[in-house]
Amino acid sequence: MAAQTQALTFSEATSSQAFAERFPANRNGKLAELIAAAVMHVHELIKEFRPTQDDWRKVLLFLTEVGHASDERRQEWVLLSDLIGASALVEEINSRRPKGATPNTIRGPFYRDNAPARAPGSSISIDGKGEPLVVSVRVQDLDGLPIADAEVVTWQANAEGFYENQQPDLQPEHNLRGLFRTNAEGRFHYRSVVPAGYGVPSDGPVGRLLSGAGYPLHRPAHLHFVVRAKGFETITTHIYDSRDPHLGEDALFGVRPELIARFEPVEVGGKRGQAVELTFVMVRSRPGRAS
Repeated sequence: MAAQTQALTFSEATSSQAFAERFPANRNGKLAELIAAAVMHVHELIKEFRPTQDDWRKVLLFLTEVGHASDERRQEWVLLSDLIGASALVEEINSRRPKGATPNTIRGPFYRDNAPARAPGSSISIDGKGEPLVVSVRVQDLDGLPIADAEVVTWQANAEGFYENQQPDLQPEHNLRGLFRTNAEGRFHYRSVVPAGYGVPSDGPVGRLLSGAGYPLHRPAHLHFVVRAKGFETITTHIYDSRDPHLGEDALFGVRPELIARFEPVEVGGKRGQAVELTFVMVRSRPGRAS
């Protein structure tokens, strides 16, 4: 009869190893390694800060509250990942592009995957509240050639810094959201309103925790875009207003020099407004990379 392997005794010194040894020999290697490494870091934090049982229950209560605060309109887990820089780091590792290509940023917690298709030149501002904005878009490849029939999804906060899914009782459904397609010259334009910068929501557990610790929760004024075209890597990015005073402390770590644009004063329909011209540069899909 074969002798059974003696399980490692759990102790402060052996806690991480004792957990890792519980995985079966035929385990999913990469997944098991990731879980074991995450647990090791958690154990090291516990050993370093030595929380009391009450302290640890507060941590678990916070994680529970994050889950309860998440629903189809609000993703508090995404917000947590974004605010600690985890989302930005994963994006940075996985979407490095050649010089001249538009960099990716994170999608953010207020994205919706059902933006309505809109005609070129139309407005995504259903309620019309705010200073008029005209956005002109060109999509091209690294050689400067236009990309026709590219799908461009855009969404943004309103003039008070709120997204439509934050205010379902105050803003019309799909306000300031739209899906457009480029013409043969890789271009289209649309109308909107000038977005305001805003503070990351502090009414949920993530915002309360970080604001209570003195962490800055500013987001400079910006427009969101997802750009897709057959044979090219998808771009998920922001465009930031160059005049915003909080460009240096974006809570979601999304600001890049290439993503800062000048909003110029213009007259729109007899009213004072602004205009911005944007160029998105796509790279061709490569094996093993998401298109």
